[in-house]
Amino acid sequence: MSLLDIWLGILQGLGTTAAVTAYGLVFAVPFALVFGVAQYLTHGVARLLVTGVIEFWRSSSVIILLFVFYYALPVVGVTLSALTVSAMVLGLNAGGYASQAVRAGLQAIPTGQKEAGAALGLSRPAILLLIELPQALVAMGPTFVNTLIQLVKATALVSLVTLTDMTFRAKEIAQVEYNPVAIYTALLLAFFVVCYPIALAGRWLEARVAAPGSRSGGI
Repeated sequence: MSLLDIWLGILQGLGTTAAVTAYGLVFAVPFALVFGVAQYLTHGVARLLVTGVIEFWRSSSVIILLFVFYYALPVVGVTLSALTVSAMVLGLNAGGYASQAVRAGLQAIPTGQKEAGAALGLSRPAILLLIELPQALVAMGPTFVNTLIQLVKATALVSLVTLTDMTFRAKEIAQVEYNPVAIYTALLLAFFVVCYPIALAGRWLEARVAAPGSRSGGI
C-alpha cells in the first residue's frame, strides 16, 4: 500500500474520532463550568469536596479509567457502551483541567467590579452571571480551544476499548501491511490535519481577546 492508501484507510476512523470528541465536549464543558465556578465560590469543607472531584478526574490515569468503566463495571452489573465510556472519561478528564481555567478566570476579575455590582443592588448570583462569567469566558476562550485539541489527541486511546477510531484503523492496517514507519507516520499526519486548524482558530481567538477593545470593560 502507498502512503496515500494507508492515510485514506486511517481516515475511515475519523468519524469515530469526531464522535468521541463531540460527545466528550458534552461532558467536559458543563463539568468545567460547574466545578470551576463551585471551586471559586465555595470555602472550607465544601471546597475540599469540589476540589477532590476535580482532582480525581484530572489526576487519574485515563487508560486505567477506561479499563475500569468499560471492563470492570459490568462485573457489578453496570454496562456502558464503548462510546459513552470513552466520551465520559476523556471529557471529564479534559473538564478537570478546564475547570481550573474557569476558576482562575473568575479570580482574575478585579474586586471593584463585584463591589460596583453590589452597589447597584445586584444579588451575588446576578453579579456572577452578568458581570464575572461573561468576562471570564472571553478570557478563557483560548484555553478551551487548547482543551479541545487535547481531547482530540486523547481519542487515540479509545481503541483500547474496541472503538474503530483512526488509531484502531492504523493497527488493523499494520496487521496486514508490516510497514510501521509509513503507517504511524500517516496516523501522525491524520491527527495533525485534524488538530492544526483548531490550533489556528485558537490563535485567532487569542489575538481577538488580546486586541484593544475586544474585551468588555465590565460595568
